Amino acid sequence: MKITNAMVLAAGLGTRMRPITNSMPKPLVAIAGRPMIDYVLDTLVAAGVERVVVNVHHFAEQMESHLAGYRGLEILISDERAALMNSGGGLVKGLKLLDRSPAFVMNADLFWIGEKPGGRTNLEHLADVFDPARMDMVLLCVPLERTTGHNGKKDFSLGADGRLKRYADGDPNPVVYAGAIALLPELFDDAPQDAFNLNIYFDRAIARGRLYGVEMAGQWLTVGTPEAIGEAEETIRRFGNASGEGA
Repeated sequence: MKITNAMVLAAGLGTRMRPITNSMPKPLVAIAGRPMIDYVLDTLVAAGVERVVVNVHHFAEQMESHLAGYRGLEILISDERAALMNSGGGLVKGLKLLDRSPAFVMNADLFWIGEKPGGRTNLEHLADVFDPARMDMVLLCVPLERTTGHNGKKDFSLGADGRLKRYADGDPNPVVYAGAIALLPELFDDAPQDAFNLNIYFDRAIARGRLYGVEMAGQWLTVGTPEAIGEAEETIRRFGNASGEGA
């Protein structure tokens, strides 16, 4: 299916990135000369997304100023200055600014490089797999060996039929959640209106056999600490992709 709406979760405090985030929001921390969130926004543009909601809290004015200068997307702001809503609450609040059509959800500090030039992007693959009749959500996933900056935790086991379950020691085909989802906003019609963690809906979908995953192409990067910046930049140099093209 074609997905033209998206939500980017960008309101966190970035506590592990201190002292850098004592004066700026984590999504604006530069990696290879570009703010992290720009890699994410470029990924959405490459997949044909037209409209994106970004939630803001920490140094919200800096985020708004930067996003106002980004070209290629209609960007709407979900303001969480008054109170952080956690991943689930922030998503529910932000999706209200979009219509009811399918949407991508992405984290502002997780991105990837090394997709095949001219081929189907990872998000297009995610959209093609998403079938609301069988799935609550489909998550982009990556094997641990194709991650940079990750803590080594295995999030899910990816079944041969595409279903995901929480990883337990010894499970086959362990994967890391790569920070991108395809879903329908109506999934959250019964959601709380205050802060809650999105993992509640992951576990609910697993219990119903409706959480699916697809394995991404390329190398996945997460930058959680100041020390991880250099590792991410070295990976980008290694892939010859410091411009962010194909991110």
